[in-house]
Amino acid sequence: MKSDRLLSILLLLQTRGRVPAPELADRLEVSVRTVYRDIEALSAAGVPVYAERGRHGGIELLPGFRTDVTGLTADESRALFILAAQGAHAALGLDAALGSALRKVMAALPAPHRPAAEVTSRRILVDATRWMSGPRQSVDLEVLKDAVFSDRRLRLRYRHSGQREPRTYTVDPYGLVAKAGVWYLVADRRGAPRLFRADRVRSARLLDEPVRRRPGVELADAWEVLRRQVEEREDRVEVTVRVRRDRLDLFQRLAAAQLTAPPDDDGESEWVTARLAYPALGAVRQLLAFSDRVEVVDPPEARAELLAGARSVLALYQGRGQRQGPADG
Repeated sequence: MKSDRLLSILLLLQTRGRVPAPELADRLEVSVRTVYRDIEALSAAGVPVYAERGRHGGIELLPGFRTDVTGLTADESRALFILAAQGAHAALGLDAALGSALRKVMAALPAPHRPAAEVTSRRILVDATRWMSGPRQSVDLEVLKDAVFSDRRLRLRYRHSGQREPRTYTVDPYGLVAKAGVWYLVADRRGAPRLFRADRVRSARLLDEPVRRRPGVELADAWEVLRRQVEEREDRVEVTVRVRRDRLDLFQRLAAAQLTAPPDDDGESEWVTARLAYPALGAVRQLLAFSDRVEVVDPPEARAELLAGARSVLALYQGRGQRQGPADG
């Protein structure tokens, strides 16, 4: 609706200041010509908005102009209050600020929408933590958050997976990302995007130097590159397995991160075929937890890795039994 679009333009201009017409058109999914027509409509309604053409031009409100906007729809009101259930605010130390902001929004909502917003906060709960993920190390995001918001470089002591000793890095942060309950710092190191798990940061120190990000690159851009690198690694090991039907549900929960597609399930067969991807051959030993309920079909080196793992477990327990001897009667 045009009225919603006009309100969106007004909010964007109040928040961002000068915004180029092509950017407004892209955000609103309309043509630049439509944007200029909307600007004329706002001006005719008494909003002090003007357009400045040229390379550094854009659309802007007169300095000092503000308006209280209370024209939220019922669905928009619900969406705002679902934000309170995300859990990320506590990790960032923003729980109190969020509560205060929502109270202000509630006061500004049209009266008919207030009951729906209140019910939403009590009826919708978002828990981003996966089942059976185990206890997680506490994460202190304070310094990382300060670096992100103050646009300063960071000196990190960071321990990589599988390594005992941390390494030191100087990085240029883009921002923080919470994925499935795990916090990541997205940053450049020597001009290339890198991903750092917050719970592996052993220490972090703000530097006096301003951040040196690549021109035109935003957090979402850097995250997309890194996400694809993780999900599309060329050296990953692709494994085909057969899963007994009586363990299929448990298998799909525990191996969800490795599944590359839904299992080939006809709903009747005793065995169901599934395909997984692991970052390294040794990681397939995860499947030993399913005992004889999961069989690796391909590749042969994955079968050999599981066999070697099973022999190691057998040798461990046989050796322990021989050392301890029979139990005393």
